[in-house]
Amino acid sequence: MIWHNEKAGEFILLGVSVVVDGKDYLAKVTDVIREIGGVQNLEPGQDFYDAGFTSVKALPLLMELEDRFGVTIPDDRFIAARTPQAICQLIAEIKQD
Repeated sequence: MIWHNEKAGEFILLGVSVVVDGKDYLAKVTDVIREIGGVQNLEPGQDFYDAGFTSVKALPLLMELEDRFGVTIPDDRFIAARTPQAICQLIAEIKQD
């Protein structure tokens, strides 16, 4: 579990939400996946590849996530994170390190 300390800007994983610096990023990550992949009916815990996201869009997605959230996501960890929720958790873990 990742805890949140508002003064220190730390992170917390709350159920299906990920709060970073007091902001819930799950909706933002889900929107980025929908936008880049053209996947409109995507739920936070749903595998976005099963929902119609294609591997051709993986690199643009990775680059957009890194730019938008100010992180460098290792390829192997990105490939293993197949849901918006998993990507949020990954981003929070990277920011915490």
